[in-house]
This record gives sequence, structure tokens and C-alpha cells, in this order.
Amino acid sequence: MTRDTNSTPKTAVLYRMVMEEHVCPYGLKSKDLLEREGYAIDDRPLKTREETEVFMEEYGVETTPQTFIDDERIGGYDALREFFGQDVKDDDETTYQPVIAIFAVAFLMALGLSWAFYGSILTLRAFEWFIAISMCFLAVQKLQDVETFSTMFLNYDLLARKWVRYGYVYPFGEALAGILMVAGALVWISAPVAFFIGTVGAVSVFKAVYIDKREIKCACVGGGSNVPLGFVSLTENLMMIFMGIWMPARAMGLF
Repeated sequence: MTRDTNSTPKTAVLYRMVMEEHVCPYGLKSKDLLEREGYAIDDRPLKTREETEVFMEEYGVETTPQTFIDDERIGGYDALREFFGQDVKDDDETTYQPVIAIFAVAFLMALGLSWAFYGSILTLRAFEWFIAISMCFLAVQKLQDVETFSTMFLNYDLLARKWVRYGYVYPFGEALAGILMVAGALVWISAPVAFFIGTVGAVSVFKAVYIDKREIKCACVGGGSNVPLGFVSLTENLMMIFMGIWMPARAMGLF
């Protein structure tokens, strides 16, 4: 529900939980949003569980906060966002935001390291750091909940389907390879690990997406992600393949 707020009085009534042991975060967000939209707020805190239950029973609602404008109940925080014409994401909506955040921060960190060590952001080492740091960040996402990651991973990874424990090993291998590549150390360990898991991953993703035409979620940023399997995961694996070849070749002086 949306409305032209310029045609309505700038007043709102807000019921929200404000207790000693709990202050509702969505109530604070609703209050902040109303203030930013120029509304004067009649703030009516619900200070006890009993008071909250009486309010919810009276208005036939199951949650707080609840906002009223012109004696009309708008609803909770998401409903208020919709009222003001803002996007509200569905829990199952696909998004690339986690990946964009990871790659953007990794890129900026790589430039920062290059500037600190070499006095310039345009260095070959910055490119290597970018990929290595990205690998570390992606591994951290998986390591937050290895069990959930491994379950999602089984949807498409060919090796994990043959050897289930590989889904538990993968994030540790990616983290190990990324850390060693950031340090530029033990290339004889990091390169084979990155090349192996990258190759298996690339083949698995290519088969699932481009041959089998399956539409499933990617486990690349952890088991709870809504990132679709495809270009992002394939890019992650191709980066590891590249580093698995590039790092030993550079160590041998071929580049």
C-alpha cells in the first residue's frame, strides 16, 4: 500500500515495545523512518508483556510495532516501508548483494595493501591480493555454518555427491589457499589446493547451470544465501584455477 504523503497530515501514532529487558528494534526503525518522512509521532510505548498482549488482542494483530496514520492501521515496519513506497525484500528473493559486498571490500583492501607496501595501487600484487582476499571472505561465509553449506553444496557439486565429507573440507581448503596466497607463502600447497577445488567446482557449476539448466541457490557465500547458482560461483572457481596456475608460474620466474 502506497500513498502520496504530501496530501496527508504529518502525524502518526506508533505502538512499540519498550521494556527494561527488551526494546523492539523494529519499533526504533519505524520511529526513525517516520521522523525521516517528516511525521510528528505520538509514541505510545508498550512497557510490559501484559500491556503488549492486551494491545495485540484489541487490534487483532500478532506483532508489534504497529503504526497508525489518519486512524488507519498501516502495520509493522515492512508495511510502513511499503506505505512510503520503499522496496521490501522477500525472504526468498534472489540477491547479489552479499557477493558485491565481498568483492568490493576485497578489492579495496587489495588496493590498500598495495599502497601500503608499494606506494601505488596499480601493482600486480594488488590483483593477486584481490583474488586471495576474496577467497578468504568467501570461505568465512561458508565456515559460519559448515553444516548448512555442505547440505546446499550437495545440490550440485559432483565430488561432494560421491564423497559427502568433501562438502565439509571445501571451505577449509579455500580458506587455507586464500591465506597462503595473501602471504605469498607455501605456493606448493596453496596452488594445488586452489586448482583442485576450483576445477571440480567449475565443472560442477557448468554442468548444473549450463547443461542441466537447473535453477538452484549457490552455496558460494554460505548455506543461507539467496544468490543464484551460475556466473558468481563459476567466477569464484575460475579465479581459484587461475591462481592455482599463476602463483607457481610466477614463483618460478615465468612471469
